[in-house]
Amino acid sequence: MAKDVIIACDFGSAEETYAFLDRFSGEKPFVKIGMELFYAEGPQIVRGIKERGHRIFLDLKLHDIPNTVKKAMRSLSALDVDLVNLHAAGTRAMMEAALEGLMRPDGTRPLLIAVTQLTSTDQAALENELLIEKPIDEVVIRYARNAAAAGLDGVVCSPLEAGKVHRACSDAFLTVTPGVRFGEGDRGDQKRVTTPALARELGSDYIVVGRPITQADDPVAAYQRCGKEFLG
Repeated sequence: MAKDVIIACDFGSAEETYAFLDRFSGEKPFVKIGMELFYAEGPQIVRGIKERGHRIFLDLKLHDIPNTVKKAMRSLSALDVDLVNLHAAGTRAMMEAALEGLMRPDGTRPLLIAVTQLTSTDQAALENELLIEKPIDEVVIRYARNAAAAGLDGVVCSPLEAGKVHRACSDAFLTVTPGVRFGEGDRGDQKRVTTPALARELGSDYIVVGRPITQADDPVAAYQRCGKEFLG
């Protein structure tokens, strides 16, 4: 898969989402459907956006016992999404079970990636709240290696860690990176952030961008700017 910008469609309703996507009359951007929209509208929103011709990253971050995740992934795979994720903290057994569940009868499956550490987590939170005393880079790399060993296609990480993940796992191991803002933009609740251009330099394969595009005065122009800066 080529590098691309994924728009985080973090809207509260199908109406808002379709109104946003209608602005992209000449393009079919890769979109992320997260918990807010999926829980509000259910599987039908996935089917509706897929029918419009968009690739879909279904971002539900599953984390449960292996058998439950396996069964959940079987349901998600039937939605014909392109990319799904789970938490690497669920262990290799859970990730391997997820892969089993994702496999369709025809032998195809969506790409599966694992969340290493959320980009809203910094070193202080890692140590003081999660009681993980290792440096955050080291934790991310360990989780990435676990995901690779389980047979996953890549991880979600900060752009700051993308190159390190590639060096630890392989160039073909995908890095999908939120925490991307324009140079003049507000960081919001993100802690480990970069610009689209720096994400490219650091080795991100996909950048996930939400508010800098969805809340822009001209979302199409913001998306195109993001693509130009990231894809070069």
